[in-house]
Amino acid sequence: MDKYFLKFSHGIPKYVAISNHIKRLIDNNEIKDGEKLPPIRKLAEFLEVNNITIVHTYNVLKDEGYAVQKIGSGTYAKRKDSFKSFRREYSNTIKKVSSGDFKKYIDFTGESPCSDFFPVNSFKDVLNEVLDRDGVDALSYQEALGYAGLRKSISKVFWNDEVDIDDILIISGAQQGIDIISKALINTNDSVLVEMPTYSGALSVFKWRRANICEIPVGFQGININKFEKILRKNNIKCFYTMSYFQNPTGISYSRQKKEQILRLADIYDFYIIEDDYLSELIYDKNIEYATFKSLDRNDRVIYIKSFSKIFLPGIRIGYLIPPKKFKESIQNSKVNTDISTSSLMQRALDLYITKGLWKEYIDKLNKIYSKKYLFMKEVLTKYLYDKVSFIVPGGGLHFYVKINDRFNINSIQLFRRAKNKNVLIMPGTIFYKESVNGLKYFKLGFSQIDKKNIENGIKIIGNLIENYRVCK
Repeated sequence: MDKYFLKFSHGIPKYVAISNHIKRLIDNNEIKDGEKLPPIRKLAEFLEVNNITIVHTYNVLKDEGYAVQKIGSGTYAKRKDSFKSFRREYSNTIKKVSSGDFKKYIDFTGESPCSDFFPVNSFKDVLNEVLDRDGVDALSYQEALGYAGLRKSISKVFWNDEVDIDDILIISGAQQGIDIISKALINTNDSVLVEMPTYSGALSVFKWRRANICEIPVGFQGININKFEKILRKNNIKCFYTMSYFQNPTGISYSRQKKEQILRLADIYDFYIIEDDYLSELIYDKNIEYATFKSLDRNDRVIYIKSFSKIFLPGIRIGYLIPPKKFKESIQNSKVNTDISTSSLMQRALDLYITKGLWKEYIDKLNKIYSKKYLFMKEVLTKYLYDKVSFIVPGGGLHFYVKINDRFNINSIQLFRRAKNKNVLIMPGTIFYKESVNGLKYFKLGFSQIDKKNIENGIKIIGNLIENYRVCK
């Protein structure tokens, strides 16, 4: 308690003096990030002030982002640079990597297939064929829903003609899909339930809409259905955002049984499921069944989003969305108000690419390449980090989500900075949380854009850095 002692000055309210003192202690790391602050009565007695003064103090700390209150547990310190400042630092680093400034780095932050595997020549042939076939029409705006040929191909190839083409809306990637759904459905203070952790882009959109964001933890088996229903009972949830396969970042996939349970609850508690079908093309474990929420939906409760950008090529910004009948018009209007039309040429090219069977060939090729990389990544993680971390074995996708064991006194932000100094880049878990210290022990490792030699070298470096912080050697 001695560190909380201070002498009060005349003219400065005591709660202001105490809050400023505690902020300095937090900034100087004398109060650790996530450390529990003294109970109100105990600190009031120590500083010889009344309880209400400490109540005001803690309210100031919470309002200024230096503390967080956990109901029934107490008030905990939160270093501001652990979150907002670090997010800026991380974002700036990734921008430099994207611009080519960090070519010397072993980059585990990549989230898309390596462009080296993209079939440039065959796609160029398809583009030329589209231009020869359609002429100037290939460059003009199409109907608001998107190019009819592509919507027809999507319905036939991916949905066995079970989805009407007029129910398919072409979009410019999953991020735009989340954005236009939010504009159409979510108003200020509407409650949106998200997995914890989850995709940071979705969190940004929901925050921008000023939604009330509720979180439910994701474990090795996905969300806990009993906890899920408790949240539904206490809150008027409008939408539940989920990634059904190889969830970003945890890598978990929902079983068919759990999907059916969630769909049943959606009907009972009157909420809608925003399904972001992420990287489900890359299933390596044959025990994982492909059955989306949308394919199991019997009560029109699912808003389905699929992006071709992640799996195909990020520069080709195309995806599609299937809304429930109830929101079809409002979501389509939201899309039109956002950008009128997604690239006509790219839509036509993708349509031809799919109908020629080239899409299936490409996905089969990626599965062969990445299943080998996935197994190698799993092997080196086990070999070099076996006593330092635990991780979910996703069975597909392009990344692993790793937790640093408690006997090592280092968090993922510190590991990010130290690894960066060794020319290795990782993705700290804090990026995927609304506002929580829970992500400090986690980090994500993508393997899509690194060769096997650098995967092994990078994991060795990470292992050595963590080892330096073993509490009991």
